[in-house]
Amino acid sequence: MIRALPRRIAGLFATLLAASFIIFAAVYAAPGDPAVLLSGSRQELTPEKLAAVRAEHHLDEPLVVQYGRWLWDGLQGDLGRSFQYRDHVADLIGARLPTTLELVAYATVFFVVLGVGSGVLAALRRGWVDSAVVGGTTLAASVPAFVAAIALVSLFGVRLGWFPVTGQGEGLTGRLHHLTLPAFALALSALAVISRVTRQAMAEAYASDHVEAARASGQSERQIVVQHVLRNALGPIVTMCGLVMAGMLAGTVVVETAFGLSGIGSLLVTAITTHDFPVTQAVLLLMVIGYVVVTTLVDLVHPLIDPRVSPGGQPRGSKPEGKTA
Repeated sequence: MIRALPRRIAGLFATLLAASFIIFAAVYAAPGDPAVLLSGSRQELTPEKLAAVRAEHHLDEPLVVQYGRWLWDGLQGDLGRSFQYRDHVADLIGARLPTTLELVAYATVFFVVLGVGSGVLAALRRGWVDSAVVGGTTLAASVPAFVAAIALVSLFGVRLGWFPVTGQGEGLTGRLHHLTLPAFALALSALAVISRVTRQAMAEAYASDHVEAARASGQSERQIVVQHVLRNALGPIVTMCGLVMAGMLAGTVVVETAFGLSGIGSLLVTAITTHDFPVTQAVLLLMVIGYVVVTTLVDLVHPLIDPRVSPGGQPRGSKPEGKTA
């Protein structure tokens, strides 16, 4: 794994560089003229004033030059100023990022505990329990996040009044209380995915020869499940949990908007609707960085969890494609 680390890091930076250029170019090509937004009142605009604004903010330079300036400033911590809020983008993101990270962490607890637990239960209790878990997770996977958010608000927020439906709350208890419904709405489809992966991994581990050998040696079923089945199934489960958690930053857009949370997801929605290009670029880049970093860490940790997998992602002892002994 140590030998593979430099290659992974190089691939990480190459991916981030390509993603940053795509994000910058896509926002650059979006409808709307940044010079108009930066110049203030539309009624007082003249061609000379627009030209002066473009020159002041380097908007008259080629795309590659603008990207180079943006990337260099970003590496120094300067993500520009928001067109709408007239504040530093880094300050806006820094104020909202903790709420999003808390929401993702809470949702991760939900889908790991409930998803892995239901998957293990389905693998151990074949029959009606397995069918019920599979049916329930299939239903959960088919429900979009915004539908789940509306249903949860209607039932637990409005009718029963158990949970608040807006705001972040104060203190640890208050924040957990306010974030319970959003976190569960965000985790619902992920819960179904983790449950299915856990069930399949457990079933494959149960069918292996060493499990039969352990059972023949007189070990109890509990020992077999803990020491042989669950341990061998842990690799794909942890990998999928990491991938799902990495993708949750993008999922917060819908959930934060539905529950009125001041996170980077709702900030992205506002930035897109108001053509706030610096904020849009920064938030999209942050989401890509989070996903790429987490998936890279999962790829590096997987061989430590499952010794049968090499750091290159291939089963140990197998030869890369195109090479022969």
